Amino acid sequence: MLRRYVGSVNRTDDQFENVALERPVADGQVLGHNADGKVVLAEGGLPGEAVKLRITRDRKRLLMGVVQDVLEPAAGRVTPPCALVAEGCGGCDLQHADLELQQQLKVEVIRDSLAHLGRGRFSEIPITAGTTLRNGSGDLAPQQLRTTVRTGVIGARAGFRRRHSNDVLRVANCMVSHPAVNEVMDKGRFAEAEEVTIRVSVASGEVIVLVDPHASKSRVPDAVSMIGLNKLRAGKRLWMTETVGGHNFRISADSFFQASPRGAEELAGVVAAALGDFDPQVDRLADLYGGVGLFTVLLGAERSELVESSRSAVADARLNTKDLNTRIVRTAVERWRPSQFDAVVADPPRSGLGAEGADAVAATGAASVALVSCDPAAMGRDLGLLADRGYEPRGIHLVDMFPHTHHIEAVTTVVRV
Repeated sequence: MLRRYVGSVNRTDDQFENVALERPVADGQVLGHNADGKVVLAEGGLPGEAVKLRITRDRKRLLMGVVQDVLEPAAGRVTPPCALVAEGCGGCDLQHADLELQQQLKVEVIRDSLAHLGRGRFSEIPITAGTTLRNGSGDLAPQQLRTTVRTGVIGARAGFRRRHSNDVLRVANCMVSHPAVNEVMDKGRFAEAEEVTIRVSVASGEVIVLVDPHASKSRVPDAVSMIGLNKLRAGKRLWMTETVGGHNFRISADSFFQASPRGAEELAGVVAAALGDFDPQVDRLADLYGGVGLFTVLLGAERSELVESSRSAVADARLNTKDLNTRIVRTAVERWRPSQFDAVVADPPRSGLGAEGADAVAATGAASVALVSCDPAAMGRDLGLLADRGYEPRGIHLVDMFPHTHHIEAVTTVVRV
């Protein structure tokens, strides 16, 4: 039996349906139909399964629910390796599928997004599944990879939110988090806190903790550095140093960085491949939503303009790119004034480029674009917007930095036509 659904509306605990599941869709759900032909969205299911579904929402044209019993299991179904899934933890929503099946599901969700949001123009784009990141020993289970986690707080203790809920489940030891992260989650006490972000440097061993809204009544293990969000807003700073691809990066407590250095290095390698024959010594690069400078530095781009709106990330990027003489522009991409560039890397937030971001990309006149997307729906919309502006996607490469979850990073090679 899988975890209970929490936080739904129109909840009907005593209503069940036998459902045939067909294909994966966004947010880790599977689409199917009941005996009457009504569309169903199921959590905890897999394509091809027959399940008994506990209904959580009953709408005119749609049923939503969570799998209560699996009547006919799919090949690839496994018992979730983490017991917290059964307790309601919303962190890992694909643990009931083996790693190979997880990748297949993610590829199918990307294809579904292209079919529905790309207006049928991108059905033939090749998709490369890539590889699931493993832990340092190369074991099958991708454990203890995540070096950055954001937690909720319950009773002054760290935990993760339950699926579809703001309720927090106490978690002392997360299967996919770095051991130093787990130590803070286990031993830290965060009185009067609402959220806690924990970051670990694999290279230096530094551990930093950001507490929202303040850390005045919080305690963490020795050698862990901690700061409250109120102090950051007042001008204080806290950062650590991480090494990716042989380069050192300063990362401030409130700057965005990838979930792990191994994931960051893998992603940067895929971005480099997406740019094709980009020459880092000659070609001009626009690094949009450039963060702390990860792509500019790992590409070795000596003629780069990095656009970023976060004050802390810009400060980090100035230090991280100092040997490349990168021009850094602190502004939103939508307000940036582009000049001519040979190549673009665009790594927008989950909402995607949007029309204004796509306008900015097109205004560079770049011959090649590497679009990094963390949401399949936003990716489908963005590729449609870029196509309207004269850019054609040629291939998508997935980087699975979040095994056991529906989340995926997709890098699309886009060329001007």
